[in-house]
Amino acid sequence: MKVTTAAKRLVISGVVQGVGFRPFLFALAKKYHLKGEVSNTASGVLVIVEGMIENIEGFTNDIYHKSPLLSSVTGIDTTDTGYHNFSLFKIVKSSASKTRTALISPDVSICRDCLAEMKDPHDRRYEYPFINCTNCGPRYTIIEDIPYDRPKTSMKRFKMCAACKSEYKDPLNRRFHAQPNACPECGPMVFLTDNKGNRIDSGSKEAISLAALYLSQGKIVGVKGLGGFHLACDASNNDAVKYLRQKKERPHKPFALMAESVRVLSRHVHVSPDEKQLMESYHRPVVLLEKKNSRDDGIQGLARDVAPFNNCLGIMLPYTPLHYLLLEKGPEVLVMTSGNRAGEPISIDNEDALDAFSNIADYFLLHNRDIYFRADDSIARVMAGRQRFIRRSRGYAPLPVFLNKKMPEVLGCGAGLKNTICLTRNNYAFLSQHIGDLENVKAYGFYHNTIDHLKQILDIKPCIVAHDMHPGYMSTDYAKEKKNVKKIAVQHHHAHAVACMAENDLDEEVIAVTLDGTGFGTDGHIWGGEILLSTQKGFKRKAHLSYIKMPGGDAAVLEPWRMAASILYQAFGDDILSLDIPYIKAMDKEKLIFLCRMMGKNINSPLTSSAGRLFDAMASLVCIRHEISHESQAAMELEAVADKNMIEDVPLSNVYDFIIVPSDTGNKDKVFKIDMMPCILQVVMDLKMKKPAGQISSKFHNTMVLAFAKATAKVSRMTGIRKAVLSGGVFNNEYILNSMIRTLEENNLKVYTHTKVPTGDGGISLGQAVVAAASEGL
Repeated sequence: MKVTTAAKRLVISGVVQGVGFRPFLFALAKKYHLKGEVSNTASGVLVIVEGMIENIEGFTNDIYHKSPLLSSVTGIDTTDTGYHNFSLFKIVKSSASKTRTALISPDVSICRDCLAEMKDPHDRRYEYPFINCTNCGPRYTIIEDIPYDRPKTSMKRFKMCAACKSEYKDPLNRRFHAQPNACPECGPMVFLTDNKGNRIDSGSKEAISLAALYLSQGKIVGVKGLGGFHLACDASNNDAVKYLRQKKERPHKPFALMAESVRVLSRHVHVSPDEKQLMESYHRPVVLLEKKNSRDDGIQGLARDVAPFNNCLGIMLPYTPLHYLLLEKGPEVLVMTSGNRAGEPISIDNEDALDAFSNIADYFLLHNRDIYFRADDSIARVMAGRQRFIRRSRGYAPLPVFLNKKMPEVLGCGAGLKNTICLTRNNYAFLSQHIGDLENVKAYGFYHNTIDHLKQILDIKPCIVAHDMHPGYMSTDYAKEKKNVKKIAVQHHHAHAVACMAENDLDEEVIAVTLDGTGFGTDGHIWGGEILLSTQKGFKRKAHLSYIKMPGGDAAVLEPWRMAASILYQAFGDDILSLDIPYIKAMDKEKLIFLCRMMGKNINSPLTSSAGRLFDAMASLVCIRHEISHESQAAMELEAVADKNMIEDVPLSNVYDFIIVPSDTGNKDKVFKIDMMPCILQVVMDLKMKKPAGQISSKFHNTMVLAFAKATAKVSRMTGIRKAVLSGGVFNNEYILNSMIRTLEENNLKVYTHTKVPTGDGGISLGQAVVAAASEGL
């Protein structure tokens, strides 16, 4: 007799906790007339079902194809099991396990249903700033440990009232097992204080209304959010924005903005359908959007100083209920910049925030739900038709990048700047939220805590620790302090290349064009304008920008005028003081003489092949920016002035000269040098002829693209390799990325770029981990 019923055990892996997955399975079992049970485990979700074989098959198929929006099913391990003769399908208590492999959801923006309830005067959560359900709300930032249950989150101190408990227990309710579930009767509350910590409201609703009023009056408010604090002010108020810049000691770096909807932005920026979709996604990153009237720093309806000397505005839509309430009751566009001391991680604790920036904020809108783990806003941009990360953090971390091979448990320690860390297990590479620049004790403490926290909640015990070759990075120090693990140093640009290879499933030799500001080279010099032959295991340097000097070492990064002096000294020697160009007239002659003597005697003048430093030099040479107040400022402003009419294509009439010659390496393998001195000489001629900076910038951009494209084509012809990967912070430049892709494709190369991790240093921890595993033959 043919068996028509079965009992199956399903182990479901992926992002399946805290996303409404068990209620989904409960409803699905009812649809297919199945009996059994479901529970969270440390590895995902465990389901036992009994019923008709065809119904179990339909049930399993729907899990893959109809799972909740926020979930991600990466595997279902199905085995036969014994009959328990269940009378119904039920959700049971989470089971403990020593092995933890469940994927953890990132924090998610408020959903439409919760937003509608919050705006409904008849709803019991009307204007409640912590409304949430299984489809939205905090996740990663409130998790202390897994399984993801309320006692293991920062909501454990808030006992649910009867109404909330009823929702929480009802499998057919949207808030079934929503761990942060709460209401005004039983949940967290907001309150408003002055900058001395004195409370000035009589309740949550008044606190929000007063905060919105003060924002409308030009005050600065410290706002405790989902992953940390923001400093907020009215983005249309010139005085408020200027005051915030002055007090935060942030003279030029663009401020992030928040607007209630895309509709509100139409007067200020251009928004494409792809950009709109990205802004409205549940990840809610800051999206870089092109200003309208971008040649003029003034933007209709916004303060001039929100993003000076920049063609873009970084704008996000509200992602918490509190944000919506502030925008509804206050200004329609807010500055929302990170709340922290300069150079330190974003504040997450009320007392720390009051201590850190009470000298900046007039008022503080605080709440009593603890943030266990900070997460800065993510930053993204649509370039070359794809989403690109500038920073991958809140809304994405700690979701993994899926790899095409199984990995051992490895820690990638990341870089010194824009740090993230990476932990690998099986086919997953887990990148942390943005940690930032490791330049002080607090940043290093956050770095250390992030590693420990992710190792705990992901149950990863690295057997290999990969780190940058640079001996001065705090991340390198961390790795070297580890005991009883294999430690592997990975060259910076090789890590860049392999990060791009890994996210594009490339496990073969490719040509890697890696352009950035700083990376310690195998010859002891500072690299940054490189063409490598790269595998996941190793690399060969095949071409690079000719070395130039960095007079003053690291000081040249903050003072691009030093790099301009360097390229002029290399081209003209001591005669640079006699050049009749605006740069020379703008400089302190004594300083230039001193720098020339330093370079002539090779005193504190390390060599670099950095593309980033060459962009800096050009920005100063055309008198756009001689000193910077934030990273990449000079290069960004050089890009901003470029004449689009000259830069969309790369015709030979719109480029300067350059030379590609074999370098004297002493090895049989040919390595090309890209000599930009002819370009520098022609730029000086253009300056003498009073050519506009925008025209010079455009020709320089085109020249850089053509130089590297030609060098890459030479390497391709020599090796027969037709696949190229692009990585490094210079590819955050839209013109460089678009033109490089197009030009290489015109040379019949297949081009791969970053879409899953940042192209800058925020992505190299992935490359470090993959290189380390490959080096060990794993």
